[in-house]
Amino acid sequence: MFNTRIFLTSALLACFLQAGAQQPSNTGHMGFHNLKATDINGKPFDMAQLKGHKVMVVNTASECGFTPQYKQLEELYEKYKGSGFIIVGFPSNDFGGQEPADEKHIAAFCEKNFGVTFPLMSKVATKGPEQSPVYAWLTQKAKNGKLDSEVKWNFQKYLIDENGNLVEMLPSAVEPLNGKVLSWLEGK
Repeated sequence: MFNTRIFLTSALLACFLQAGAQQPSNTGHMGFHNLKATDINGKPFDMAQLKGHKVMVVNTASECGFTPQYKQLEELYEKYKGSGFIIVGFPSNDFGGQEPADEKHIAAFCEKNFGVTFPLMSKVATKGPEQSPVYAWLTQKAKNGKLDSEVKWNFQKYLIDENGNLVEMLPSAVEPLNGKVLSWLEGK
């Protein structure tokens, strides 16, 4: 009887250890790919489809001093999309009321003025009590495993690697074609 208990205890312990080893870590690994959003046309957008791609997430606004960055974002996207790079834009009205339009008008503005072809999502809150799950993950080290940050203005950028790990946050003033971004994309 005693040997049976030891055997069962050992077997249970082995099962628990194996189950624990298969659980995702709490450092945010692959967490980005578990997120979902709604695209600018109201359709579900699953970040899992971005596995294997380098991703730049950027909060955008149509009436901001940084709005001309749309041109560089599109240029960057066109240059690197063939090598596994995606930009995901999240319009937001969080700063100075600089994105007052609805999704239909935002999409038309971006296409007409900047020829934007990278994915745009529905308007979201990047901070505060209504913060989107994507921005909660981007800004909280407890979720992303890398760093705590605060979205301070429109066109702040987050770089995510092919495995869904947060790499870096870049302030709004860092332009999309900045050498740091290009080096990251080219693996330098």
